[in-house]
Amino acid sequence: MPTTPPPMLVQRVTPGAWTALAWCVSTLYSFVVQIRWPGEQLQPWGEKSHRIEPFSMDHREQATLLLAAALLAGTCRLLTRRPLTSMTLLVVSALVLTNGPLHTTSIAPEQYLPVCVALFFTAATEARRTSLFAAGLALTGLLGYIGTRLALGLRVGTSVEAVVLMMIVVAWVIGNSRRQEHEHTEQMRTRIAEQAVTAERLRIARELHDMVAHSIGVVAFQAGAARRVIDTQPEGARKALGAIEDTSRETLAGLRRMLGALHDAASGDAEKPIAGLEDVAVLVENVRNAGVRVDVEWRGERRPLPPEVDLSAFRIIQESVTNVVKHSRTQQCRVSVVFHPAELSVVIVDSGSGNGRGEGTGYGIAGMRDRVKLLHGDFTAGPRPEGGYRVTARLPIPMEV
Repeated sequence: MPTTPPPMLVQRVTPGAWTALAWCVSTLYSFVVQIRWPGEQLQPWGEKSHRIEPFSMDHREQATLLLAAALLAGTCRLLTRRPLTSMTLLVVSALVLTNGPLHTTSIAPEQYLPVCVALFFTAATEARRTSLFAAGLALTGLLGYIGTRLALGLRVGTSVEAVVLMMIVVAWVIGNSRRQEHEHTEQMRTRIAEQAVTAERLRIARELHDMVAHSIGVVAFQAGAARRVIDTQPEGARKALGAIEDTSRETLAGLRRMLGALHDAASGDAEKPIAGLEDVAVLVENVRNAGVRVDVEWRGERRPLPPEVDLSAFRIIQESVTNVVKHSRTQQCRVSVVFHPAELSVVIVDSGSGNGRGEGTGYGIAGMRDRVKLLHGDFTAGPRPEGGYRVTARLPIPMEV
């Protein structure tokens, strides 16, 4: 099912078709207004129908009308490909009608309406330089007509031509504003796409950090234990090596799941999240093999969570427990997971003597804080007054879940 709305009528009809429609309507109107309808007087409107019979044209008038129509046809074909050429043809068409079958002393607004329609589309779709040249052509036709009549000592309807001049300016301004709006929309769409790519890269980086840091921490701990007891306690060394093997296999499997999820998301076939609170038991078992006991307390009514909340809660627990293994210099920590009606609370506490996050860049704490911030929750992490370290996260749960 398509997700994009159907284009509006103004988008489905081509600019050339709109220009042709404007020409037909304006030309017909120009003829109709020449007729003196019942109740109209000759004065003060001048000799409106005294000399002109628009529906009884002679051969010369018919030829000029056909010439104007031919120029219009060329305009419609070239408007989107060669806008300046088409604008020139359309201005000439208006001048031919003015001096041909209409016999008017000035270019009436309706006669220049097709020119203004074409100018609008040119200003809306072409570069500013091109649209300014198109506006210059429209003004040249108008001012050239006025100048020629003045040079020949003929009458000119100055007030009428002022209206036409205003129409040209308004058409260009509206079209140029439409072009700027379109450019701004494209810039915003590009910026949003770039931000989405950046956010996805950061998410992948956090996932890799949480997964690899935890596994490498457990592997390093077990490898050190195996090295110390390999001569005196072969059985203990064998268990440590087995834990290293299991952790390595799980890490490889997790990386495969992550790559598979990324591939499925790119193809629009994403499935369940990589991890969640259901994996806390496996995490506890791995850490227990590394020599650290993790006591998990579940409170509240356990229920399905949104994927992003479930994944973030697990990653916070995983990162915090990993920091306990690597930096706290203790063999025990406590994890509390509390299900509230509108939020999920996660608390990880240890009583060690380390700083809870170790040296270096501190990507773990920053990554946890970013996760909670994206979900509009609260996050705190720091030493406890009585000793040890405490990590607290509050993750809002949408009401519809």
